[in-house]
Amino acid sequence: MASYLAEEYKEKVAPALEEKFNYSSSMQIPKIDKIVLNMGVGDAVSNAKNLDEAVEELTLISGQKPLITKAKKSIANFRLREGMSIGAKVTLRGDRMYDFLYKLINVSLPRVRDFRGVSTRSFDGRGNYTLGVKEQLIFPEIDFDKVNRTRGLDIVIVTTANTDEEARELLSQFGMPFAR
Repeated sequence: MASYLAEEYKEKVAPALEEKFNYSSSMQIPKIDKIVLNMGVGDAVSNAKNLDEAVEELTLISGQKPLITKAKKSIANFRLREGMSIGAKVTLRGDRMYDFLYKLINVSLPRVRDFRGVSTRSFDGRGNYTLGVKEQLIFPEIDFDKVNRTRGLDIVIVTTANTDEEARELLSQFGMPFAR
């Protein structure tokens, strides 16, 4: 079953982008390459069980098993040693990526309290967009009663666009609710 957004990209988004930016080749049209979900669990230093819960929640949200990230440096003030597990990340591609994006735009973001749209300033200058979510409860898979601590996560949408303007247009075509 091909994803709804993947079909929409082929039928509507790509032609609209080609028309707006006058690309000479269809390979120049920007597309979404991957979506990376990252959850830093700083309190895993004192309590390793917190990391397991974060991994479990990230698995539910993404539908894929996360990779556990390790500390690159030792920081004495944080009681952190090099090689300690301090987070989890997932890289989504293909249909899973489109399914996650659809769910993010149409289900999760509208559930954020006082939501007025996502910032248009979170592009990195190379066409990638980063979005911080303060609590994982906005995702429908997370059972509110089983959560003992709210955790935030970072969502990085990596596109093949060369400029922020192209990337913004790409995400707008998919229905990303940018703040006015």
